[in-house]
Amino acid sequence: MATTETAAGTTLQEQAKRHLWMHFTRMGDYAGAEVPIIVRGEGCYVWDEHGKRFFDGLSALFCSNLGHGRADIAQAGADQAKELDFYSTWSYAHPRAIELATRIASLTPGDLNRVFFTSGGGEAVESALKLARQYHKLTGNPNKTKVIAREVAYHGTPMGALSATGITPFRVPFEPLTPGGCHVPNTNVYRLPEGMPVSALAEAVRERILFEGPETVSAVIMEPVQNAGGTFTPPDGYFQRIREICDEFDVLMISDEVICSWGRLGHWFGAERYDYVPDIITTAKGITGAIAPMGAMIASDRVAAPFMEGHEMFLHGFTFAGHPVAAAIALATLDAYEDERVLEHVRANEHVMREMLESLRDIPIVGDVRGAGYFQSIELVKDRETKESFDDDEAETLLRGFVSGALYERGLICRADDRGDPVIQLSPPLISGPAEFEEVEGVLRPVLEEASRRMRLS
Repeated sequence: MATTETAAGTTLQEQAKRHLWMHFTRMGDYAGAEVPIIVRGEGCYVWDEHGKRFFDGLSALFCSNLGHGRADIAQAGADQAKELDFYSTWSYAHPRAIELATRIASLTPGDLNRVFFTSGGGEAVESALKLARQYHKLTGNPNKTKVIAREVAYHGTPMGALSATGITPFRVPFEPLTPGGCHVPNTNVYRLPEGMPVSALAEAVRERILFEGPETVSAVIMEPVQNAGGTFTPPDGYFQRIREICDEFDVLMISDEVICSWGRLGHWFGAERYDYVPDIITTAKGITGAIAPMGAMIASDRVAAPFMEGHEMFLHGFTFAGHPVAAAIALATLDAYEDERVLEHVRANEHVMREMLESLRDIPIVGDVRGAGYFQSIELVKDRETKESFDDDEAETLLRGFVSGALYERGLICRADDRGDPVIQLSPPLISGPAEFEEVEGVLRPVLEEASRRMRLS
């Protein structure tokens, strides 16, 4: 048995530092500091162990779309456990998985009618990449193994998904990666090279397919609004052109909507907002309002067809995918989205959120404001006129040395991110509105003004 230094009398802080290995976390940062321990949530707010209240401006990592404390939705899971606590979807079905798959298929665009459940978003992406490979093998194109993604994009941590992820520091520690990942420029129009037409962003995908050899490219994977780098939205016509390019070369189009589905952009799916029909959608996070872990890969009838005949099968799966308790919670979550008109609320109020962020442009450090729905970012710059960004050391000092801590101290949880250029990212619960946005502005403004002074911009 492993030895332990903890005992019944130790505090949560001591136990956390000794035993809890937090994800994507510099554990050494807590050697002389407290671990933030969140103990309660209600609506748009959470409280730490000291009783301090925070506005959850990140929806607990883009997940808690309906806010915290939805015991009514969780109750659906408890009720389901009384009937059937668990059964696998490996060669068996159960009512809640069937009902949820049917419900999801009724909301997807086009003929995306086949729902393959997972336990989360990374698994959904991994499933989509594996499906694309096996699909092409079954349809007579065994060399189609490569996937084209965008620079700075994050698609998950499994080794296949990591090959699509376009963030160098996330990739290097685990190389060699699953082969086949290729990358093209993202839709950061704010930093579009001088003289480069916006149309070139989509054409870069076609050029990369031709460079790799169309007979080797399996899929293109893109988020409707790219998360990493700070909510890059697509130019007009971008996804329509991507769809044409994929059709031209028999390449599957994967819409990675782990974040962008379930109302985050004001629609069930981001593909609906931007008017395109992919071959595969990956989703997770808001599907259960974060009350239970669940994800899904949703495939078109065309892509699923080769697996629906004879002895063929998709040779892939997860033990807890389609868990009946999680499925019951997801069904109750979808009911809440509809009954409480959450998507309509986002569409009616996203301009209020955006106008609040735009009002911060008078602060010298604010370079760009961008995003869609309740998924917005502020890019921080050294020189607004030239768009000069901060170097790595300056970004470290700015974001981790001041901004992150200052926002947290003032009661705002959001993401200060440097996976691309430095940004502050906001994705509040979909139930928030003007009053909460005013509160957020009351935190952001003084912190950004102080950041400008510290970086000698004002």
